Amino acid sequence: MIKPKALTQGDTIGVIAPSSPATEDKVQLAVEELTKLGFKVKLTESCYATHGYLAGSDELRAEDFNRMFNDKEVQGIICLRGGYGAMKILHKIDQKAIKNNPKVFIGYSDITSLHLLINQNCNLVTFHGPMAAADIAKGLDDFSKESFLKAVTKSEAMGLIGNPEDSKIECIVKGEARGKIVGGNLALVSGTMGTPYEIDTRGKLLFLEEIGEEPYRVDRMLTQLALAGKLEDAEGVILGDWNDCDPQKRQVSLSLMEVFEEIIVPYGKPTIYNLKAGHCTPKVTLPFGVEAALKATEGKLYIEEAATS
Repeated sequence: MIKPKALTQGDTIGVIAPSSPATEDKVQLAVEELTKLGFKVKLTESCYATHGYLAGSDELRAEDFNRMFNDKEVQGIICLRGGYGAMKILHKIDQKAIKNNPKVFIGYSDITSLHLLINQNCNLVTFHGPMAAADIAKGLDDFSKESFLKAVTKSEAMGLIGNPEDSKIECIVKGEARGKIVGGNLALVSGTMGTPYEIDTRGKLLFLEEIGEEPYRVDRMLTQLALAGKLEDAEGVILGDWNDCDPQKRQVSLSLMEVFEEIIVPYGKPTIYNLKAGHCTPKVTLPFGVEAALKATEGKLYIEEAATS
């Protein structure tokens, strides 16, 4: 894997909006908070654009993405927010620009499809972490800030990835596994099946998180991955945060944990649950594409390889 150069104080971070739009107030707050973290900020046109539920046209969002990777003044790229739209520009991404200009790339949720493209097609390490308007604009809590800066500014292995003190990582299937972490938001991972950006889980640790999906929808998407051999191929499974994924009060339903027990557990892959990565606060920043060790019995995850150079 290609490793981006670690960010340092005074580096310029480019902000792109490959998915849904944010308000101008949120954009300005994001700039202020990134500046407080010690970075210069360069905004793209899509940060202020709106096209229905998209941050501008597909062409604009793709152009901004490509422009930031080609921009020699920009050392890192962070996405404005998630929502919807990143999948619509995958075929417009300049993959040569990414390979020729490796940079720290940060985002989650809808940005999952871009992680898959960059990791698998361009062989570049990326970071599943806080976004400009969705998280940083609010001011990162101490835990989230420490995890974020440790991931993108330190040229050394992150080591143990722990949760906030009041939140326990649970073991669902005992055992140990090693491999590079791949994945992201379940809806996006399943949405890329059958495309050139379909996830490859062979020999990998599969990370999944979700928000606002009832158990039957989680069941459907996990079943799709299972039928495609993605759970069988994986060495282990890391289940992150599952925000608002409980059944509706008046609906007869399986619980989220029952879904995991019926679909994931039978494969016998070491599996943990409740790693605070995803649509949650505080949140862990995870590097995708570097070697990690999952000690599920102990409820521990270790990043054993530096994610930046």
